Amino acid sequence: MSASGVPTSGSGPEIHRARCRELDPVTLHDLIALRINVFVVEQNCPYAELDGRDVEPGTEQVWTADELGPTACLRVLADPDGSVRVGRLCTRADARGQGLAALLLNDVLSRTAGQTVVLEAQEYLTGWYGRFGFAATGPRYLEDDIPHVPMSLRLTLAGR
Repeated sequence: MSASGVPTSGSGPEIHRARCRELDPVTLHDLIALRINVFVVEQNCPYAELDGRDVEPGTEQVWTADELGPTACLRVLADPDGSVRVGRLCTRADARGQGLAALLLNDVLSRTAGQTVVLEAQEYLTGWYGRFGFAATGPRYLEDDIPHVPMSLRLTLAGR
């Protein structure tokens, strides 16, 4: 893992991975700014974006970028129960429709064999997450006035 990025196989966008302490200040700023632009501004959802979990030792930021900065990102957390939690998955408005979110999620899933991956999906995205094998694990609930569904995927040692 490197703060400068880990190339993906093929000719797709480069995937970058880093822990908070490995990130330069500008990259950290740009990743948080992307998350705020999508979740707080676009979705009109004022919430505490800086929740303290980004700086936990087991937290990893995963993203793609272009000359304007991050194009898509997600955050991987090590939950206390041993599961891997994916969150803050978002794509910059002008980069949507290129499969970047799927690229990032597949990258995480390919590196978590034998583990359970959990997430809190916005309800309208449950079908999208279902394509990766995620299944609902609880009832729909509201978080910041947005319907969410808890989902999980148990990966075998050989993958999905």
